[in-house]
Amino acid sequence: MKLKTSAIAILAAFPLMSFVASAAPTAEQLQDRAFGSIFWEYYTPDSDKSRSAEWEGADNGDGMGLQLGYRINKAWAIRAEYVRQDLESALSDLDVEGNRVGLDLMYHVDSLPVYVVGGVKNFTTGRSASAANIGIGANLFATDDLAVFVEANRYQGISKSFADAGVKLGLSYHFGSAPVAAPAPAPEPAPAPAPVIGDADQDGVTDDKDQCANTPITDKVDTVGCSIFTEQSVSIALNAQFDNDSAVVKTQYHADIEKLANFLKRFPNTDVEIGGHASNVGKPAYNMALSQRRADAIAAVLVNEFGIASSRVKAVGYGVTKPRAAGNTAAAHAVNRRIEATVTASVKEAVQR
Repeated sequence: MKLKTSAIAILAAFPLMSFVASAAPTAEQLQDRAFGSIFWEYYTPDSDKSRSAEWEGADNGDGMGLQLGYRINKAWAIRAEYVRQDLESALSDLDVEGNRVGLDLMYHVDSLPVYVVGGVKNFTTGRSASAANIGIGANLFATDDLAVFVEANRYQGISKSFADAGVKLGLSYHFGSAPVAAPAPAPEPAPAPAPVIGDADQDGVTDDKDQCANTPITDKVDTVGCSIFTEQSVSIALNAQFDNDSAVVKTQYHADIEKLANFLKRFPNTDVEIGGHASNVGKPAYNMALSQRRADAIAAVLVNEFGIASSRVKAVGYGVTKPRAAGNTAAAHAVNRRIEATVTASVKEAVQR
C-alpha cells in the first residue's frame, strides 16, 4: 500500500498551522458555544483504490462539506460532519461520487490555536466502508466569532483495509456570546487590629475584666482579678492566779492582760468573758462572791488601763463549780484560785501565688 500521497497531503497543511492570529479569543470565551463550518476538501485515496474496480478506481479529488459542533469546555469539543465527495477515476472517465458522514472529538491545545481531532466515519464514495480518522488542525480567527481553519486527517479503514488522507480549508462561525466572567469579589477589608488591653497590677487578669485593681502581686487571684482568701480561726487565752482569799491582780499578769487588750482592738467585733474561780475552801456563797470580784478586777484592768469598752467585757464568777484541779490539797487549791478568758476570731488570709 503506497502512502506517499497521503503524507504529502498532511504535511501541506503545516505552514498554515504555524500562523497565530493576534486577535484570537481565549479558550474561556469559546467554551459552552456551538459552532458551524463550511469547507472545501482536497482528498487523496489510498493508491490501492485507484487500481481497484471495487472502488471504481477512486483517485484524487475534492469535496464540499458542513460541520456542526459544540465546545464542551476550554479543551474539548464534539462535532458532526457531512461531506459530498467528487473524486476522479483512474479506470474510467466518470467521476466517483459519494458521501462521508461521521463524528469527531476535538482537543484544543492550551494557549495555541491548534487542535487534535479523532473520530469515526462512514463512506459511500466508490463503495460503502467505515474508517477511523486522526488529524490536526488550526483555527485562525478574524474576529471573536469567525475563523478560517485548516485541517489535515488520515483515514484508516475499519471494514476494509485502506489509508486515505485529506486536507480541509474552511470557515467556522461560533454562535452565541462569549460567557461573561463574573467580576472578582471585592477584597474584604482587613480586620481592625484588636485593641491591646493592659494588666496594670500584673495579676494575670486584663484591666477590662479586673474588678479588684492593684491587688498585691504576691496574691493568687480569681477570674475577676480579686485576691483569693482562706478563713482561719485565731484565739488568745488569759490565765491568772490569785492569792488565797484575794482578788488583787498581780503585776506579773499585766503584760498578758495587755496582749488580750491588743487582740480585742485588732478584732473589734469580738467580746470577752472573764471567768472567775475559787478554791473549795470555806462556804460556797462566799467563794461565789470572791470569784466574781476576781473577774471584775481583771475586767477593770482591761477597761481602765487598756481602753477596752466595758460593753465588750463580761465578768462572771463561777465559784467552785468549775475546778481545774480536783482534791483538797494546797496545790489543788492554788490552781483553782484563778481567772480564765479566751477570745476567738476569724481572719482572712490571702492565698499566695
